[in-house]
Amino acid sequence: MSDDSRPSRTEPRTALRTAAVIPAAGRGVRLGPGAPKALRALNGTPMLIHAVRALAASRAVSLVVVVAPPDGAPEVKSLLDAHALPDRTDFLVVPGGESRQESVRIGLDALPPDYDIVLVHDAARPLVPVDTVDAVVQAVRDGAPAVVPALPLADTVKEVEPAAVAGEPEPVLATPERARLRAVQTPQGFDRRTLVRAHETVTENVTDDAGMVERLGERVVVVPGHEEAFKVTRPLDLVLAEAVLARRRLNDGF
Repeated sequence: MSDDSRPSRTEPRTALRTAAVIPAAGRGVRLGPGAPKALRALNGTPMLIHAVRALAASRAVSLVVVVAPPDGAPEVKSLLDAHALPDRTDFLVVPGGESRQESVRIGLDALPPDYDIVLVHDAARPLVPVDTVDAVVQAVRDGAPAVVPALPLADTVKEVEPAAVAGEPEPVLATPERARLRAVQTPQGFDRRTLVRAHETVTENVTDDAGMVERLGERVVVVPGHEEAFKVTRPLDLVLAEAVLARRRLNDGF
C-alpha cells in the first residue's frame, strides 16, 4: 500500500470518537456521614447525575462509563435509569476498585475498541460547563496526548516543611512563582493509547491521570478551566454549588 492512501497529518481529527470515564466509587468523608459523595443530593438530584449530564452535554461525547462503588453498581444503574439523560449518548455502569487509579483502569478496560479519546472526570465536579469539555476534546483532537483544564491561582502559594504534629507551625521552604502555577480541574482528556500505557506502566497509587502521563515523558498541555468546575469536597462547597445552580436557573432556565 502506498503512502498516498494514508490520511494526511494536516486533516482535522474530527472522526475520532470520545468516551468519558467517571470514577464515582469514593466515599467523600470530608462531606460528613451519609451516602457516597457522588450520590449526595445537589438541588434534589445526585451529584453524579449532574456530572453525567455535564459530560453528555458535549456532542463530542458518545459514551459515558460510570465506575460505581464495588458493591454499588446496581444502585447506580437504577439511578441513571431513573433520570432523564440524552438519548444520543450511551451509558455504561461498572463496579470499581479500591482506589481511584484502579477504578479508572477498570473504566478504561470497559471501553469498546472504537473509541480513540478518553475523558476522565471527577463525579465531584458536577457543574463543569460544556465549553470546557469541548475545549479539552478539541485539544486532544489537535494532537495533544494529554490535556488538563486549569485556572491561574488567586492566592500566593508557600512550600512548607510539613509539621510532625497537626496544628503545629510549619517552616516555609520557598514561595513558588504564582504566574507559573495552575489549579488543575477535570475532565482531563487523553489519547486512549497513551492513557492505557500510563496505567500499565505507573504502578504507584496516583490520583491524577495527567501526572501518570507526565511520568511517561509525554507532553501534557493546559487549556483554560472554569470557576464553576470546582470540586465539591466540603459542606461549604455544596452551598456554593446550590448557588451556582440557582443562578443558572435564573439566567439560563437550567
